[in-house]
Amino acid sequence: MTMLAIARTLSRQTSFWRPFLAALLLFLLARPAMAGDAFQINIDGPIGPAVADHVQRGFEEAARMDADVIILRIDTPGGLVSSTRDIIKVILASNRPVIGYVAPSGARAASAGAFILLSTHVAVMAPGTNVGSATPVAMGGGTPGGVPASKGEKDYPDITDKIINDARAYIRAIAEMRGRPADAAEAFVSEAENLTAEEALERGLIDHMATSRRDMLAKLDGQEILLNGETRTLATNQLDVTPFEPTWREEFLAFITNPNIAYLLLMAGIYGLIIEASNPGLAIPGIAGGICLIIGLYALQMLPVNYAGLALILLGVALMAAEAFVPTFGALGLGGVIAFIVGSIMLFDSDVPEMSVSPWLVGTISLATAGLFLFVFTYAVKAWRRPAVSGNDGLIGTAVPVLSWDGTCGTVRALGEVWQAEGPEGLTPGAHRVVKGVRGLTVLLSDEIVPAPSEEM
Repeated sequence: MTMLAIARTLSRQTSFWRPFLAALLLFLLARPAMAGDAFQINIDGPIGPAVADHVQRGFEEAARMDADVIILRIDTPGGLVSSTRDIIKVILASNRPVIGYVAPSGARAASAGAFILLSTHVAVMAPGTNVGSATPVAMGGGTPGGVPASKGEKDYPDITDKIINDARAYIRAIAEMRGRPADAAEAFVSEAENLTAEEALERGLIDHMATSRRDMLAKLDGQEILLNGETRTLATNQLDVTPFEPTWREEFLAFITNPNIAYLLLMAGIYGLIIEASNPGLAIPGIAGGICLIIGLYALQMLPVNYAGLALILLGVALMAAEAFVPTFGALGLGGVIAFIVGSIMLFDSDVPEMSVSPWLVGTISLATAGLFLFVFTYAVKAWRRPAVSGNDGLIGTAVPVLSWDGTCGTVRALGEVWQAEGPEGLTPGAHRVVKGVRGLTVLLSDEIVPAPSEEM
């Protein structure tokens, strides 16, 4: 019902109800000026697929609730470029004011966080925070800014230059879109510059410093921003803030997309299947290994995986498993351990430490794998050196009694059966000789005389 319709209704009411209806009308007219809602979404830790999904869902929920403003509280060391761009696209397409707030004191908006902060309509930082260091770094290292270590070292652009130039252009475009100094923003990328909250405010990269969220909302009250080409005045002083909590799905996704967890899931899956293959019928290792492997591979497809590293890990495990079945005196096993360690180091292609596998975890898993290999290898060598105890080869070195003999041929009893035999001349029934070899169904006796066992008649 419109205000005009309400007024017409009031004119038709009796004088008894008019005071109450007038009060209702005043309430309805005053409601837009009363406190609205601010929707807060937290970006904590490394930025990956789970964080991007959380932010995107948060913006959708803010639109559903018709929130007045969206607050992005930022505390991140950086993260994946793809996830960062997904978040920035959502911010730039928002039809509601987005406030970036680096908090609490001690927090940072490093690397990808600097891009996100600059993309918001209003950027605020708490005292004791910092922003910057947004230079992409290749896994193998690289010169910041793509500049050679010495002039004249190269005269053509390489892949590092392309990555750096793309990041430069991107951060300049974001800064210019929000009316911030593009050159100062570009320094985050080209010079890996890192600024405190005070320095960022002096250079015009942020709009305010605020000690708390309420202090921030009070300072932003009445500020004008450009939203979708239109000037809009913020009314934030009396806003009620609604936090947006992650769902169990997002928490689970964040858990498995941690590179260390994804790596452990992958290893658990591989070894579970190996145990099941070597001991058919156990079932539990196979089922658990299959589940872990599928979840691990799902996590890997969401992370910046170096497929050469993954291939080396699989090759290393295959070689070590082959060593257990086809002993090669350590050649396959040693090659497998080396491939496994190198593949583990190469597995994740990210310059953010939090998005890489911990060297301690790689070392622990590699040592455990090498220990398992040495254990299997040791027993394989012992089994190879142990003389055969069954079959034809088991006869070699044993003493057998002669049953009949003529010249150099006769019969002997071995393994509870009568065998044809060849040996020295002059043997007599009851004599014992040592078997030195087996040819087909004939045993070959040595010249060594062996006393008859005392228990034999």
